[in-house]
Amino acid sequence: MRDPDDLRHPGGTARPLAQFMLSGLIAVVLLGLVAVEVMRRQGTDEAINDAKEVTRLAGNGLVAPSVNQGLLRGRAEDIRRMDKIVDPIVEGSVVRVKLWNSRGEIVYSDEHRLIGTKYKIGKEEQEALEHQTVDAEVSDLNQPENRFERREKKLLEVYLGTHAPDGTPLLFEVYQRFSSVSASGRRLWLVFAPAMIGALLLLQVAQIPLAYSLLRRLRRGQEEREKLLHRALDAAETERSRIARDLHDGAVQDLAGVSFTLAAAADRLDRGGEEETAALVDQAARDTRRSVRELRSLLVDLYPPSLHRQGLAAAQSDLLAPLAARGMQIDLKADPAMRLPENAERVLYRAAQEGLRNVIKHANAGAVEVSVDRDNGRVALVIDDDGQGAGDAVAGEGHLGLRMVRDLARDAGGEFELTGRAAGGTSFRFEVPAAP
Repeated sequence: MRDPDDLRHPGGTARPLAQFMLSGLIAVVLLGLVAVEVMRRQGTDEAINDAKEVTRLAGNGLVAPSVNQGLLRGRAEDIRRMDKIVDPIVEGSVVRVKLWNSRGEIVYSDEHRLIGTKYKIGKEEQEALEHQTVDAEVSDLNQPENRFERREKKLLEVYLGTHAPDGTPLLFEVYQRFSSVSASGRRLWLVFAPAMIGALLLLQVAQIPLAYSLLRRLRRGQEEREKLLHRALDAAETERSRIARDLHDGAVQDLAGVSFTLAAAADRLDRGGEEETAALVDQAARDTRRSVRELRSLLVDLYPPSLHRQGLAAAQSDLLAPLAARGMQIDLKADPAMRLPENAERVLYRAAQEGLRNVIKHANAGAVEVSVDRDNGRVALVIDDDGQGAGDAVAGEGHLGLRMVRDLARDAGGEFELTGRAAGGTSFRFEVPAAP
């Protein structure tokens, strides 16, 4: 069911506008979170690239040119000389420096206990050593060569393939705290995040007047459509009243007079002994009276006199009378004191006409229940039957009457639904606003 606080009511743009603002705010938050995550990753990548570049400069510019045969053989004097070169590197976020030869031996480290130990070089490190490239990864602190760094939670290991002045291949490794890398990335995205989120919020704010204008246009369009519907209903009601009046004052009265004349003629013929002719004339009089009754029933359908004078419940009762005459069990649940705007009464009456007509033509039902309920600014007409599936027989788009009911509900801002019941039969539900 639609909410009563919609575009049809004065000020009805408030709720849709609030929904638009809320959905826009949610979209801004989601986009902001995605963008922040993307920038965070980009910032981290940039920080890693910076670490690679610093390692390249330190390895090729400071450490590798200072490597000699004495250092490669583990001579203490050359180790102390390299300590002086490495000391400025191992400060702040850098916790370890290692220098490997191609055989997997650590020829130098600021942790002297590692010097001279041998370990297997990983595949990525081997590629960097062979191709003289630089790469980075999160260090596996469970490896034996990293046993002295295990007190650190997470380290970024940057390794560079280089060579000594005499051409000896070397692998230069720098271990940096990953928290410093993350901090560098965070500083980068924090520079851009406020501007980006501010731009998104500004875009959202700029859309609010446009949304408000569109909602007002939509509301005006709905109001104009409802006015057209009301005028069409008024015109149809006026035309129905005129046709009913013309039929009643013209053809119905004339046929009633003809029936009396034929009855009198039949009686005269019978007294004159012309019994066979009298019977034919009497049959014509009965047929004429039957036609008069059918025309009067049609007049009630065209312009129900009880609709606006006695209310919708009384008019529904008149509609159910022919079904009761057919032997159907009928049950009407409607408050006789309920009064609705004339437009709503007309729409519901026409819908009930079509719904009961379908029951008669298609349902083969033994019982029909009609209920009219008013709740929360809307009124619902429900017709339930115990037939053999009127919904299956008439629910197709080609059924003119149901298309008319569906269009009537749509134009009145309501809803129409025709469904099968679990217990058998069909449920016809027609709901429209009860406000004028």
